[in-house]
Amino acid sequence: MTLGLIWAQTLAGVIGMDGTIPWRVPEDSAHFRSVTGTSSVVMGRRTWDSLPDRFRPLPERRNIVVTRQPGWHADGAVVADSVEAALAAAGSDAWIIGGSELYAATIDRADVLEVTEIDTDAPGDTFAPSIDDGWAARLREPSDGSWRQSRTGIRYRFIRYERISRDTVT
Repeated sequence: MTLGLIWAQTLAGVIGMDGTIPWRVPEDSAHFRSVTGTSSVVMGRRTWDSLPDRFRPLPERRNIVVTRQPGWHADGAVVADSVEAALAAAGSDAWIIGGSELYAATIDRADVLEVTEIDTDAPGDTFAPSIDDGWAARLREPSDGSWRQSRTGIRYRFIRYERISRDTVT
């Protein structure tokens, strides 16, 4: 199984505010769909709840929701009571798509990180996990590290990190 984490963050590490993403970059949404493809996607209950109704479940992917709430149900998704149960339900390749608690719980076992950097000073109350020295940026888009301009006016860039060492994992 290959396990990836995917998120968008500001340069300050903000990934959310009040249960929403505090910017709009449609190109990042397209990138998310392209990267996650037909793989399983694993998310926390609050991430599931934050998805617009028309995107629940995310199409063409097995949706797995991790929650500690007994008896909770999500139409069109598999519900798991632990990360281990969620990964077992995923079967093959899976992407962790949020939120911050799930990122923190799985980054040590991930093989790849797909990070969109957003050049904005958006306020936030939810933050991305730290990327330690066990990771290396292997692919940048644009390749020179410069920024692309979204049609919404916000600058962004994509960075793929691959695990180079598990020695730094605690």
